[in-house]
Amino acid sequence: MKQAVIKELSTNDLVERLEEERKKLTRLRLSHTVSPLDNPMKIRQNRKTIARILTELKKRELEKNKKTS
Repeated sequence: MKQAVIKELSTNDLVERLEEERKKLTRLRLSHTVSPLDNPMKIRQNRKTIARILTELKKRELEKNKKTS
């Protein structure tokens, strides 16, 4: 998922998407342990997507705190 797409989503959507991505990562890791994936780069891509979502959530939290101060 691209950063531009992540910025367009609402905070609630990001939280839901984060949960989905974490579940997907767990499934990918388990299936890769049992039998190798055709494309193991999917694990890395999924981790990066999770990091992008977390970064955007943190950024929004900091902006919210900055406005209230």
